[in-house]
Amino acid sequence: MICKGFATGAVAMSLAFTPTTPVLADAGDAIAGGIIGGLIGGAIVNESNKKKQRTVVRKSTSSGISSATRAANRDTQVALNYFGYPVGAPDGVLGRQSRAAIAQYQSTLGYPATGYLTDYERNHLITSYHRAIAGGPVTMQQAAANPMGMRGLLLQWRDEAAGILPQTQFAVTPTTPAPAPEAPAATEAMTEPGTEPAAPGLPTFLGGGAVAASLASHCNRIGLMTSTNGGYMTAATMTDPMTALGEQFCLVRSFAIAEGEELAAKVPGVTKADISAQCAGFGPAMKAQVAALSLEPAEAVIADVRGFALSSGMAPVQLAATAKICLSVGYAEDNMDIAVASGLILAALGEGAYGELLGHHLSQGFGAAQRADLAFDWYDMAISAAATTGTVPFTPGQPDRMQLVRKAAYTIAGKADQASAREAPAALPTFAVPEASGEGEMAAVETAPATTVSAEQVNALPLAARLPFLLFGD
Repeated sequence: MICKGFATGAVAMSLAFTPTTPVLADAGDAIAGGIIGGLIGGAIVNESNKKKQRTVVRKSTSSGISSATRAANRDTQVALNYFGYPVGAPDGVLGRQSRAAIAQYQSTLGYPATGYLTDYERNHLITSYHRAIAGGPVTMQQAAANPMGMRGLLLQWRDEAAGILPQTQFAVTPTTPAPAPEAPAATEAMTEPGTEPAAPGLPTFLGGGAVAASLASHCNRIGLMTSTNGGYMTAATMTDPMTALGEQFCLVRSFAIAEGEELAAKVPGVTKADISAQCAGFGPAMKAQVAALSLEPAEAVIADVRGFALSSGMAPVQLAATAKICLSVGYAEDNMDIAVASGLILAALGEGAYGELLGHHLSQGFGAAQRADLAFDWYDMAISAAATTGTVPFTPGQPDRMQLVRKAAYTIAGKADQASAREAPAALPTFAVPEASGEGEMAAVETAPATTVSAEQVNALPLAARLPFLLFGD
């Protein structure tokens, strides 16, 4: 029902508000037009056109900011980026993206998500940043052990400062257990004649209070570790396949964010907030397919996602562009449901390179259960796509990157002996030489130990066979 509503709404908005235009041959215009018609809706476009008809003069948000305030804002932005609340390049101006990151930070701590920091909230953010930097490797170890990653340290250190936790423990949000119902008397527990007791429900542990791990924080740690180790692992230097795949996951995540932002910039008259709100529908619409990623083999998941794509009513090129934009939004906002759903759409539409991302989600356990066995087929899909097209997806500057992915993927799947394609042993060239059949034809000569040939034997040979002896002697 969600899928039909998602698709029907997109088509209805397109038909109701989008004017008829000729098909454009330019791929960029086609993608932008497709996204507006199917994803954002004509209502936003019409409203944008109305705004374009009148001139609006806006004052720059950076005007009137003192150098001290700008420096303080920049420190805030640096700290937000560090703890996994992306604001982009720190410029000292708290604009829309910074306000959204602040709201996420406030939500993590359980405070009202206003987007405007109180003195306490800012002091806690800045002091936590300096504490994390001073901790060095110890901070990374603590973050790795915390289910929320770097964001979990903010909760831990806040509660430590308040005296709620000892210094060696991690913060756990306390919950007040509901009062246990009184046990019924023996006579009350008996069921009425002719009825059977209801079957007990499945037990659920950690379902309500568990917090999904942050990929952004994970990639922050990966980046620090990579810098400490002197660079990314290669196929020749790989020592830990899971770490190698984690590095590639974060590398490709950054590429996907940049690619989606470039496509989003081609959509006229639509803000980032508009696109983010629309992409939020991907997760609920594909809830079943996202869950299937952790349970079913790649072939079955792809077949189901293709059915979803057909029922969406969107053209493949339009749906693919939409998925790339929403993939960027999912990773930028650390929303794994959106990211996984978008990656599934792209893989189902035949862009096998995106199978690598789904393999990473399964091997690393972000947005999916950690299933190295299921991850292999997705990695293999990307490896096959790279071999078929002859191009290196995502990072053209690293021609040997897929060799590393192949080696690591085969290793975690227990197939390390098959990671490298076996080459046939080198062989000497062999040419067919016609046998001598008469005068003027060269006789076949077999390699044999050197022997002495008499003059009588040489004279008995045909003229063509005698030439080497006549020219070079015996």
